[in-house]
Amino acid sequence: MYAYIVRRLLMLVPVLFGVSIFIFVIMRIVPGDVAMTILGTDATPESLKQLREDFGLNLPIYQQYFEWMAGVLTGDFGESMRTGKEVLPDILTRFKLTFELTLISAVLSWIIAIPLGIIAAIKRNTKTDFGVRLISLLGVSVPNFALATVLILILALFFSYSPPVGYVGFFEDPATNLQIMILPSIVLGTAMAGAVMRMTRSSILEILRQDFIRTIRAKGARERVVIFQHALRNAMIPILTIIGMQIGTLLGGTVIIEQIFSLPGLGQLVLTAITQRDFTVVQGAVLFIAFVFVLINLLVDLLYSYLDPRITYK
Repeated sequence: MYAYIVRRLLMLVPVLFGVSIFIFVIMRIVPGDVAMTILGTDATPESLKQLREDFGLNLPIYQQYFEWMAGVLTGDFGESMRTGKEVLPDILTRFKLTFELTLISAVLSWIIAIPLGIIAAIKRNTKTDFGVRLISLLGVSVPNFALATVLILILALFFSYSPPVGYVGFFEDPATNLQIMILPSIVLGTAMAGAVMRMTRSSILEILRQDFIRTIRAKGARERVVIFQHALRNAMIPILTIIGMQIGTLLGGTVIIEQIFSLPGLGQLVLTAITQRDFTVVQGAVLFIAFVFVLINLLVDLLYSYLDPRITYK
């Protein structure tokens, strides 16, 4: 097991290396002059030249990359071209909000989706089953931004309520924090719940058709024991797979929801940096998201062996 973990961690190196090259090259082939974008059209040739020298933009692209990577390997992601602040501390600060938003969304979706998926599987082809399938279909079909807009309008028009603007940490003020996070979490959790619900139903149905389930029932086991101790555990591997993918995707894909609810998260940071051509922020944020995504995939793989002892890693 430990050897497998070490191998997977070593695999981070080529993956992150490829991601770093990709995002570095993409940011530099985007049309436009970054120095002109930052200083404006009234900038003098001298100021433009000085800015390019300060950030190394006058160097060959391969030299820029190696200097940036040398800093990354020592924990220095560089400084923002716009604010002059260090990139990594800003990424970590924004990541706390995005991680909290992702975690609450995921937990809400699991609480709703897994029980409903189990019920739909048990009551296959009944009205309950069709109702659950309809809910899941709506969840995966309605875009996040549309659901967020409708939810805000309903609360404002019928309940005279609008969500708080900004962000307050959970440990600073738990009540205010939950007021800020609950609506965007519901919006993100809806789509997650729809997908998990469908996967739970199909996985449970597949397991219930297996011979060992018939054997357990023939021995007189209660239906509750059959479902929760045998069927659900064996059905969790595909469910866990889609959950891991969703969490990894949300960590870098909450930008629209963060914009709608004015949340200063990692997605909003990346979007602002892209529009402002802030190379160092975009490069650092994308590399950090890729690192977290790969770690989540590793955790999911390790959970496989816990759920199914037949799966071993050497």
